[in-house]
Amino acid sequence: MSTNMSDDGSHSPPTITAVGRYLVLIVAFLGWMFAGVQMSITSLVMRPAAIDLMDRVGSIDLEKYNALNKVIAQGDSEPSADDQKLLTGWKALVAQWFAWYQCAFLFGAAAGGLIFGRLGDRIGRSKAMAASILCYSILSAAACLAQSPLQLLALRFLACTGVGGMWPNGVALVAEAWSGLSRPMVAGVIGTAANVGIFLMATVARIHGVTPDDWHWVMLIGGSPVVLGLFALVAVPESPRWLAGRTTEESGNQKKAPVSEVFHKPFLSVTLIGIALATVPLIGGWGSANWMIPWADEAGETANPPNPTLKADVLQARAFTGMVGSLLGGWIASIVGRRRCYFLVSLIALGIAQYAFWFSYPTDKSFLLWVGALGFFSGIYFGWLPLFLPELFPTRVRSTGAGVSFNFGRILTAVTIFATGALRDYFAGDYAQIGRVTSLIYAVGILVILFAPDTSKKELED
Repeated sequence: MSTNMSDDGSHSPPTITAVGRYLVLIVAFLGWMFAGVQMSITSLVMRPAAIDLMDRVGSIDLEKYNALNKVIAQGDSEPSADDQKLLTGWKALVAQWFAWYQCAFLFGAAAGGLIFGRLGDRIGRSKAMAASILCYSILSAAACLAQSPLQLLALRFLACTGVGGMWPNGVALVAEAWSGLSRPMVAGVIGTAANVGIFLMATVARIHGVTPDDWHWVMLIGGSPVVLGLFALVAVPESPRWLAGRTTEESGNQKKAPVSEVFHKPFLSVTLIGIALATVPLIGGWGSANWMIPWADEAGETANPPNPTLKADVLQARAFTGMVGSLLGGWIASIVGRRRCYFLVSLIALGIAQYAFWFSYPTDKSFLLWVGALGFFSGIYFGWLPLFLPELFPTRVRSTGAGVSFNFGRILTAVTIFATGALRDYFAGDYAQIGRVTSLIYAVGILVILFAPDTSKKELED
């Protein structure tokens, strides 16, 4: 990063070297990739962790829980009515805690997006990004010390504030460090990062199963990016646009923008649209498609013979195609247009999700194909969002605006998960029926995009 002195003694806008730009891209990619690991931890680990910790506090009897599941899987005999009732109650408790852990992730990430997003506008994108990485790394490792489901819930909430902070600062930093010509490609690369992390963690979990007796090692993997956070703190250059904006503020030509500014004119309408557009894929993923993981976990437990890796297979299939979709998302949006891309992806995702929840089952051979198809089109959203959301806001509120848009979507998604908990009771634990209802969120996306501004030919505003 450098600045130049003009003939009249004033400073020209800061610049960033080619090496600095690639350093920004690599660290932001890795930071969001490890955030993807945190997402996969929620999907893969929280259910077995809940079972283990509930056994420790006496909420369930793990030995009997496993024995009853084994009886059902073998199919040689039926549990007694009392045992069946007991197992059903335990499974309901496990599902309830799984939903709570999902909500801890979403509420934590939403809070972190607001806190660290605002921090990025105040102290700089690179420093706030580094703080976000350190936050989710240190607190993820600390979860190994949890002795009860409630302790784990609190630690996951705090860790996931770092996940929420990584997105707006990483996206804003990359968007501002790279030229407009390169941004569709860069947006795709950043969008892909989380799915790379999810896929890698799912692959590791397929090799070494995650069970109630053996889940702590995953939390240590979640803590490993602490080295990346320290490196980002000292080595990643700052956004030249942010530095230029800070110079303007210090000269008294521009006031610091409060967080509330994005909820007032002239930003209110685009903020609300940004929130709605980010909410659709988040609910589609966390509030709908993500229920395929416990559905597969439960189906794998009761299959004959049992298939303990089925949940990892499902997550792996979804993440692999999601990587491809995310990588192509920014490019597709730049070719066909931002609005048309979002409309078509919402339409296709709606059709795939409805078919998967109506006409397939996790043990079917075709199930992974439908999961993969949904993963691809869902992934396009996450190559689209890093391209589109920064285009809605000028530099001085870009990190805040993008963070608010993306992370308010997480709040609405968490509320939806609470509702799906009620749906689970209503549908007697039938994950397919829950998915049929919740995947209708993609129809909302078809409508909302009609009200979004067309930024296809618009450069980033200063």
